[in-house]
Amino acid sequence: MAKSKETHIFYVLECKDGSYYGGYTTNIDRRIKEHNEGKGAKYTRARKPVELVHSRGYSSKREAMQAEYAFKQLSRIKKEQFLAEMREGEECAPTEEFSE
Repeated sequence: MAKSKETHIFYVLECKDGSYYGGYTTNIDRRIKEHNEGKGAKYTRARKPVELVHSRGYSSKREAMQAEYAFKQLSRIKKEQFLAEMREGEECAPTEEFSE
């Protein structure tokens, strides 16, 4: 997974139970460590370890948080489609092609 040079990052974690968690950060390495230490979001505390499966940098906090919100609104199937497209190298935000 390539690290982004952008300041504001939308990221997706896959949890131990196979569920996905979308979040926002300005420091991806620190944030993943926090999630795995049980200091991250309440959702991931009981589902660790977590693994980074997607991240994308944005130039503004607003854009990154909009991507996070859009991802969280997707159904499980749409989240899987979005992540599959990202693995294949397609460049799109969760709001562009996968909104329901």
